[in-house]
Amino acid sequence: MNGKKGSFEINIPSIPKAKMPGNGKKSSGDDMAFFSCKVWIWNVWEFCKEDSNRVVFSLKVGLAVLLVSLLILFQAPYKVFGTNIIWSILTVAIVFEYTVGATFNRGFNRALGSLLAGILAIGVAQLALSTGRVAEPFVIGISIFLIGTVTSFMKLWPSLVPYEYGFRVILFTYCLIIVSGYRMGNPIKTSMDRLYSIAIGGIVAVLVNVLILPIWAGEQLHKELVASFNAVADSLEECVRKYLEDDGSDHPEFSKTVMDEFPDEPAYRKCRTTLNSSAKLESLANSAKWEPPHGRFRHFFYPWSEYVKVGAVLRYCAYEVMALHGVLHSEIQAPYNLRITFQKEIQDATTQAAELVRSLGKDVSNMKQTLKTALLKRVHSSTERLQRAIDMHSYLLTSNYEPPDSSKPLPKLSHTLSSTLYDLSNQLAELDKTDLDQTSNLTNQNPPPPQTESYHEMMRKQSRRLHSWPSREVDAFEEEGSFSADTMIPRMKALESTAALSLATFTSLLIEFVARLDHLVESVDELSRMAKFEHEGL
Repeated sequence: MNGKKGSFEINIPSIPKAKMPGNGKKSSGDDMAFFSCKVWIWNVWEFCKEDSNRVVFSLKVGLAVLLVSLLILFQAPYKVFGTNIIWSILTVAIVFEYTVGATFNRGFNRALGSLLAGILAIGVAQLALSTGRVAEPFVIGISIFLIGTVTSFMKLWPSLVPYEYGFRVILFTYCLIIVSGYRMGNPIKTSMDRLYSIAIGGIVAVLVNVLILPIWAGEQLHKELVASFNAVADSLEECVRKYLEDDGSDHPEFSKTVMDEFPDEPAYRKCRTTLNSSAKLESLANSAKWEPPHGRFRHFFYPWSEYVKVGAVLRYCAYEVMALHGVLHSEIQAPYNLRITFQKEIQDATTQAAELVRSLGKDVSNMKQTLKTALLKRVHSSTERLQRAIDMHSYLLTSNYEPPDSSKPLPKLSHTLSSTLYDLSNQLAELDKTDLDQTSNLTNQNPPPPQTESYHEMMRKQSRRLHSWPSREVDAFEEEGSFSADTMIPRMKALESTAALSLATFTSLLIEFVARLDHLVESVDELSRMAKFEHEGL
């Protein structure tokens, strides 16, 4: 302002001429539009590169629509069918699906529904004409009501749900044929022309989809299942690796990690996709049943439903991996020194289990049946070693354990645990000695008040602060106003014990994952037998 007391000055810089609009250069709006267009093109490119079949499918649909449109663009076929040829274009747009099996399924429903609707329309039209001009609209109206009611009820029947689209086709095809035939005065000719047009559109859609770069639902189902095997194995190894490497120094807030959806864990996201793949696998299996023998699936009545069963068993294994992931990112964490005590056993069991899962996925991918006896034995042996380690050192999972009897031989601890306990005992001895010296000096000068904490207790509280729950420190209990040595120590011991039991939860989930692998092996063997995979011994 004018330099008065309490005032301040605001400097507004002048806009450079180089940035002024209209000087021959792009404005900020043009830059934003160019940047948005570039980002959009890049996203489209990434989407197409992720699955090239998407581009192939789009081009095939465009070709099929072009072929049936030629029937309208050329004069000769248009004179034969007239405006009814529009139904060919509608049929292509409705029938043409992503996979060949889905196209056959949709085409069957379309053909059968149109045929039944045409027959019903011709029969009801003849009946309406015989009743006279006065009763004809009433007969047609009543028939439309009955057809709409019956088809809508039948498509809700549980066993007829796969043919829901066929009942819908019956409804709208019948209504359009019967009403247009009533107005044009020749329902039979109208019905036949439209049935011919629908047949032309369906044939063009099927031929283009089968003969030009076909996308088979069976191949898609096969690849999805193999990818699920690899996703579960990768996610298991990633979760265990992060659990054993996390020393608690960089532990973000749980709410923040949930909002970020764990961007540093790509294998976890793939495993989560596997859990949500149930509907996709069932849809691909239903479409694959309509496909003729092709490629590597050369025999009739291929057991596509077994793929769905294997996927269901694999999802139960993925549930355990997701539970392990929940322990990894839980608020209650076991101390790092306690986790690395069982590091070798946990890593060994994880490696063997992941190898078995990948081996099963490889067998499904190569369509070969191999014996998994040796792999199963190694997985079970590593899991038993982990169980024995937890059983022998179970006293470490409680904070107030009593030392074992000196007359009995002590179990041999790992080097890491032995060194950790040795250092801890030395530190406690030094703290006790320092506490006694300071206490004797203070007693000679002034006697301490009854409620004063010792230095030893203070250091123990600091140690607990390092190994307690991340969201619940010692100071939080002191602020509650009821702090005393008699109540604090038991409560802190309970917290420490709960944190240590988090490791027991993690290992028990890992052991449960291994236990479910037996069912996974059995389901893959059943698929191999029914699909007639090639036998190959290990």
